[in-house]
This record gives sequence, structure tokens and C-alpha cells, in this order.
Amino acid sequence: MAVRTVHDTVDKTWFVTFTCCNWIPLFQITNSYDLIYGWFKLIKEKYTVDTVAFVIMPNHVHAILHLNAVQNLNTIISNGKRFMAYELIKRLKAGQQDTILLNLGRACSNADKKKGQLHKVFETSFDAKPIFTEKFLHQKLDYIHNNPVSGKWNLAQSYIEYKHSSAGFYNQNLPHKNVELKHYLDLEE
Repeated sequence: MAVRTVHDTVDKTWFVTFTCCNWIPLFQITNSYDLIYGWFKLIKEKYTVDTVAFVIMPNHVHAILHLNAVQNLNTIISNGKRFMAYELIKRLKAGQQDTILLNLGRACSNADKKKGQLHKVFETSFDAKPIFTEKFLHQKLDYIHNNPVSGKWNLAQSYIEYKHSSAGFYNQNLPHKNVELKHYLDLEE
């Protein structure tokens, strides 16, 4: 049985990543980037969590989140993943993506099935690293913003042009049309 890491601390700024099950590009297949934008808005309103930076890839999300109070990061991420999963399954069904639905069903463990889960949409865990130094923050900003044009990805001509990212906010001082971003220089200590 996997040991679950609890991210319920006073650490305020986190680099987080969560991934679709088996790296299937579910956000792209279902055109569900709006679900992540909705989640960013929800965590801002419900938990006063600021989105500092992000990139939504076809099959995973990277974000730098700033918690303005002591909160349970596990709850914030797991609730978001759960509600997005319902909508992703709904969109897969509407798009008659039967093979993908079958594969997501097969990915459920026996324990998941006993709890009534029919599809595994996201990998069980997520990655979260607290950001303590400006050097680490800049490393993660560069990683996030270059992800759409790195390695196998060729999602835009330039990383600044990728529309599901905060790169334009940081490199051209442009607000993002779907996310209220908080610049890292404006974060509370």
C-alpha cells in the first residue's frame, strides 16, 4: 500500500503537478482546458489560493500555487481532480471515446472498484514541492513555460505563444484571459 504524503503545512508557495491516467492526453481529446481554468478560479474564491504560474499540457498540469493561509494542499488538489474527473468522463462519453473509457475502467484497482469508482482519470498521487528560494522559483517558472516546446512537445512555435500557459504574463506583461494570475513579486511573505 502506498504511503500518502500530507502537504498540510505552513509552507505557502508550491510547485504542483498532476497527470492524467497513463499519460493519456485527456485535456486535449476532450478539449477540457476550461476545467483547469475553472479550478484555478474556484481555488482562488474558496481557498484564497493564488495562481502564480501554470501550464496546461494535453495530459498534465504544472502550476505554482500560493496559499494565503494554512491549508491542506492534498484536499485542494484531490477535490479538484475529483470534480474534473466527472466532467472528463462525461465529455469522453459524449464524444463516444469508448476505447479510452474502457482503458480508464481497466486502470481502476480492485480497491477503487470496491469504492464504486468506474474510471481512473488521474494518476493517484500528485507531485508537490515547496518553494523556499527565488532560484528554485525561477527554475520552476522556466520549466513550466518551456514545457510546451520541450522534448516531444511541439505545441507552439514559441513557448510565449502557447495559450494555456502563464508565459505571456511573465514575458510580455499580458494578463491571461482565463486566469487571474498573481506575480511572484507581489506575494505576501
